[in-house]
Amino acid sequence: MISMPPSENDLHAYIDRQLSEADQHLVDTYLANHPDVAAKVRAWQQDAQHLRTALSGALQQPTNPDLDPAMIRLRLKHRARRYLASAAVLLLAVSVSGFGGWHAREMTLLSAAAPMADAMQAYRLFAQQGILPADYQSGDGHSMQDWLDRYFNQINRLPDLSGAGFKPVSGRLLSTEQGAAAMVVYQDPSGQKISFYVRPPGPRNFLLPRGSRRDGELQAEYWSGPGYNYAMVIPSDLPAAQKLRQTLNF
Repeated sequence: MISMPPSENDLHAYIDRQLSEADQHLVDTYLANHPDVAAKVRAWQQDAQHLRTALSGALQQPTNPDLDPAMIRLRLKHRARRYLASAAVLLLAVSVSGFGGWHAREMTLLSAAAPMADAMQAYRLFAQQGILPADYQSGDGHSMQDWLDRYFNQINRLPDLSGAGFKPVSGRLLSTEQGAAAMVVYQDPSGQKISFYVRPPGPRNFLLPRGSRRDGELQAEYWSGPGYNYAMVIPSDLPAAQKLRQTLNF
């Protein structure tokens, strides 16, 4: 039995129909009496529908040996072109079975609704939930910056957050409608995680002014550099959050 009020994880489970019938009914009743929370849940449900629409063609394809995760990862080792690498990772995500929670609330491909919404969803999906293993981990033979430079031309240097106790530990290639994206996860000695996210500009080559916004339990600090949009995603209750924002000059 879930507690009231439901947590954000409870609400996501409610959207995915992963709660028991009794808990689903409890959340139904709660939402009926809390229209502000109900509006947020409806927005998440709409995001989920957007992703199902975007992926429907891929999900309906017959089984294809080329979509085998092992084969895709093997091909990724030999491809330096960023779009092909990004597309292959997306196919990997689509082909792996058992992802009942694979919804747009966790990895939206359409970021026009709010600045760097996909950065926050990528954090939830990979840093918080660990849905898929990393494409690169520190200690794999090259620096994290070298790994990023393989796929992105003239990318900004990774922020040095060692003064706040955070070091880059893993990276994952992602895909957006505009091309390849990537997320680098930083971690401190206590296991707290934040992420650095890079993606091409949105539709009409839209670059972002420096800014920040909060979505639930996460805070995104975002900016643009030549050719790319960037974001640092930080849990808003992280003790080092203020120091991290100062390090990033926000």
